[in-house]
Amino acid sequence: MTVTDISREPQKPTIIRLAAYYRVSSKSADQLHSFAAQIRYYKDYERKNPQYKLVDVYADEGLSGTDMKKRDEQNRLIRDCKLGKIDRIITKSVSRFARNTQELLVALRSLKEMGVSIYFEEQGIDSDKMNMEMLVTFPGMAAQQESVNISDHLRRSYQMRMESGEFNCCAPAYGYDLVDGQLVVKVDEAAVIRRIFDLYLQGTGKQNIANILNAERVPRRYAQKKWYHSTVNYVINNERYMGDALLQKKFTTDTLPFRKKKNRGEKPQFYVENSNPPIVSREVYMAAQELQKLRNISYKCAGGYPLTGILRCPECGRSFRRLLLNSTAYWLCSGGAAGATDCKSRRVRENAVYDTFCLMVDKLSAHRQDLLVTLIHQLEMMQNRGGESQEKIRQIDKQIADLSAQNLVIARLHTNGVLNATDFAAQSSVISNKINALRLDRKKTLAEDKDDELIDTLKSLDDTFAEYVSGASFDQHLFEQIVQSITVVDNARLTFHLIGGLALTEQIPENARCRTA
Repeated sequence: MTVTDISREPQKPTIIRLAAYYRVSSKSADQLHSFAAQIRYYKDYERKNPQYKLVDVYADEGLSGTDMKKRDEQNRLIRDCKLGKIDRIITKSVSRFARNTQELLVALRSLKEMGVSIYFEEQGIDSDKMNMEMLVTFPGMAAQQESVNISDHLRRSYQMRMESGEFNCCAPAYGYDLVDGQLVVKVDEAAVIRRIFDLYLQGTGKQNIANILNAERVPRRYAQKKWYHSTVNYVINNERYMGDALLQKKFTTDTLPFRKKKNRGEKPQFYVENSNPPIVSREVYMAAQELQKLRNISYKCAGGYPLTGILRCPECGRSFRRLLLNSTAYWLCSGGAAGATDCKSRRVRENAVYDTFCLMVDKLSAHRQDLLVTLIHQLEMMQNRGGESQEKIRQIDKQIADLSAQNLVIARLHTNGVLNATDFAAQSSVISNKINALRLDRKKTLAEDKDDELIDTLKSLDDTFAEYVSGASFDQHLFEQIVQSITVVDNARLTFHLIGGLALTEQIPENARCRTA
């Protein structure tokens, strides 16, 4: 018996569709520094290799190589691969593609499944010719460690400047500008800050103050259009406005991917008195703090019901009413309770609603990067897609990338002892100010492209959750700030309708559920 293998080797396309990916980093000075040079380089590469047809050049700014979620162009590259537009990727080195080894390997496996090969020029690694996962891991780990080392050095530098009282800030609060590393009062915004304190001390609530500012179209910074309860609350509680500074309110994690977290005692904090020019007097600021304490006490003693008008029946749409039974508070459909409707019996304990809200908030807070931040980013991308401002955004991104590359070069020089701490701080501050100004211009351009009220609301929600303490008890202010309504799906589930159009369903803890009547 003769067996003949008649299978064919899959024919590769005569013309290979090539995509180039690059990211400006600290080594850009002695490699292909500018974006224009990069494009010329890959166009010349296509000309010298006629088997390739260059599909596109994908370029990310060099702000962070440690988290692929921040790379818009790399994500666009992966999407185009999934759509079958690309056969092969070329990039300068492993470190340009990613510095987080885990995410790097996930991306490589995904590309392999899509039939897309990748070539790293610097290491000479070609996924089409060898088993490269092991080979990629080692330079990837080295690049990852380099990122950790640079971040650690910058972190120590900031820490030393905080301890000496020399550190100021990178992004000035509303009411201030940063000039040569020093905070100076911005007259028009300072007038808004003083007015907020005056209104609050006159008895106006925080949400009403926000409503007044919105009605008068008082501008905010960074392309934000609306004032919120949380925005006014931030102003009332920011010690900067009386001239002091609490340093290291937030910190960057030590491990990859780097995340900013609110400092809840994990890192030392430093309080600097008279660190910057005040906008309100110390007496005014402290009076606002005392009034806030008194209001919190009276609010708790008022005995109001946060759930009034909030709980809704999914069948008849009527609100729930409160029933006190054996010293336990329950909520049930007002129509069903009165016999006016034939709604299925639904009853929830008041405390169960509060506990379920806390569970939902904990989950949303823990996953805000994947949910809220990603959603905001996608909406911004959709908002800008096809707009006239797209070219301006690209130009701004290029400038930010070049400045970021300069910042990394300065950090490297400081690390190697070429620059002393004073010169490093001065040069880094100048570059950071330029980057912040460009980012502000970028956000304004995005905001002008289309109405972004939804994005504004989601950003406010994200800011709120950035400050949330996981595992905290029920917070009535937070509840009233973010919850628009709650649908009682059944005795085991609640759907929370939040600002920004989010609807999240959460299970009521089993031991807190009411039996169906």
